[in-house]
Amino acid sequence: MSRIASRLAATVLAAGALVAVVALPASAAPDRHDRHDRHDRHGRHQQMGAQVALGSVHHTRDRRSARGLNDEWITVTNEGRRAVDLDRWTLTDADHHVYRFGRVTLRAHDSLRVHSGSGRDTSRDLYQDRDRPLWNRDGDRATLRDERGYVVDTESWGRDLR
Repeated sequence: MSRIASRLAATVLAAGALVAVVALPASAAPDRHDRHDRHDRHGRHQQMGAQVALGSVHHTRDRRSARGLNDEWITVTNEGRRAVDLDRWTLTDADHHVYRFGRVTLRAHDSLRVHSGSGRDTSRDLYQDRDRPLWNRDGDRATLRDERGYVVDTESWGRDLR
């Protein structure tokens, strides 16, 4: 068989295999994740029915006091229809400081604030217990990852990180 005929045969076989996979019912198609996991249009991982996103960042003006550190926070919002268990999720900045969520459930259409300072955790406010501000005013990146390490959302600001 000639080289061109061999390539043509390989192409036809590959196309046939592709058509066969596309024709499979959804339950038989291979999936990288279980049926409750999906990726949004930006490639971010999401639990089915849940859409957790980072919101606004509030910077502190008072960078030295405990009250000032509690005035610095980032919002985490569940825009979906189901509650989301945030246990073992992480929030990091561009300098790789890591905050690990404990046993926290974020209800549907609800938000919470993750403060840099110290305080008593509630269903609406969590505290990282840091002694310095975390979010750089001039530029930083917040990354939210689920318990498997998949990036759920990122928020960045400043000229170097946009």
